[in-house]
Amino acid sequence: MAFKGAIFDCDGTLVDSMRMWNSVIVELARAHGCDGVGQEFFARVESVTLGDGCQIMHDELGIETSASELYEEVCAIVRHHYETDIPLMPGAREFLEELASAGIPMVVATSTPLREARVALEAHGLSRLFQGIVTTEQVGGRDKAFPDVYLEAARRLGTPVGETWVFEDAPFGVRTSKRAGFNVVGLMNDHDGRDERDVRPWCDIYAHGFGELSLALIEDFAGAPMMQGAAAPGARPLCALVVDGSPAPSSPALVARLAAAADYVVAADRGAEACRAAGVVPDIYSGDHDSVSAETDAWARGQAGRSIAFPVEKYATDLSLAIDCARHEAARQARPLRLTVTCASGGRPDHALGVVGLLAGAADASPALVEDAFEMRVVAAGGADEWRLGADARGRTFSAVAVAPGTVVSESGMRWCLEESPLGLLNDLGISNVVEGEDAVVSVSSGAVAAFLLK
Repeated sequence: MAFKGAIFDCDGTLVDSMRMWNSVIVELARAHGCDGVGQEFFARVESVTLGDGCQIMHDELGIETSASELYEEVCAIVRHHYETDIPLMPGAREFLEELASAGIPMVVATSTPLREARVALEAHGLSRLFQGIVTTEQVGGRDKAFPDVYLEAARRLGTPVGETWVFEDAPFGVRTSKRAGFNVVGLMNDHDGRDERDVRPWCDIYAHGFGELSLALIEDFAGAPMMQGAAAPGARPLCALVVDGSPAPSSPALVARLAAAADYVVAADRGAEACRAAGVVPDIYSGDHDSVSAETDAWARGQAGRSIAFPVEKYATDLSLAIDCARHEAARQARPLRLTVTCASGGRPDHALGVVGLLAGAADASPALVEDAFEMRVVAAGGADEWRLGADARGRTFSAVAVAPGTVVSESGMRWCLEESPLGLLNDLGISNVVEGEDAVVSVSSGAVAAFLLK
């Protein structure tokens, strides 16, 4: 797939208007004598066209005013708010300008009536960036439970569905566009009451606002045609190294050794400093670039195969975004991912714990965290479910910490062996074992452990 066109929802995606819509609908119903109407009514009519919503208000709430008159009342109030007090979503203008500068054609697809949607865009000077607006009213009144509005938007763009990206905040819009074959960015915020569980499973990219998006990121993802599929049968794993930006980085010798064994290297923000010190040129330089020197930043931008920059104010960590880049490359090559991370655990204990949790969530990639003082691997049922420590582990300290509920672990070749033993989440039962045999192994039949081998 590629990135050839973009379709944007309006309310809740481009403009921060969902609370306004909620209050307008609810207050209008109350103004017509329906005092018991609340949030649940707005949730019911949100996905339908405004005309249908007004018809529901007339028919089911017993409002005597006609649906067409209610429609005009709502539109007048909405236009006033769009013109006076509805802000853009943070980062929306910058992202749209970036796409426009790159020649990506854009269309708005919305349930808001055309007249009002134009007011919303013109209030912020955005109309010039879009080729047009498609409303659900223009496609026979079929709401966003049906793909008509997205398909018509793609037709106007002149771009294939599989190479067109939809940017949506509403669960029903995300589901419908994904089912129709579009690539989908799910945009969430912290105040509209959306449930991540209703959005994330249907997204190709899930973002907490435009601050986590860039043209480079989407192009990187768009080049990964098998993101939703399995790797080719029998494919050799892509060994990817992510060099993170810990303030206490690994030694240049370790970084160089790990890079030599990797197929693909991602420098995450200040990780570029460690790469440069080790003489390693990364394939990808990603992150917000806020903790790297100007000299190294210029070096990485000039030397890396691709640079993917993000704003400083973002929800995801630089490490999480860098791991996404590794996943994209594995998908492009139709290979399973085998992930190694370094320069990630020094300096702050909260960061170190977050890194372990992040890697536990990537158990399918057989993740390893390798630092000068230790190596940690996630051993998990459904992922790499055992770790054979090898002959050079003999005499070293080994610890296993459960990072998933219901974890059951076995350890052999150690001073204290375990056989199908339950470990409580983050419990210290598995701390400070000693490797005694050359064939020591830890295995997990349920759950997952962070297995540490200290040097």
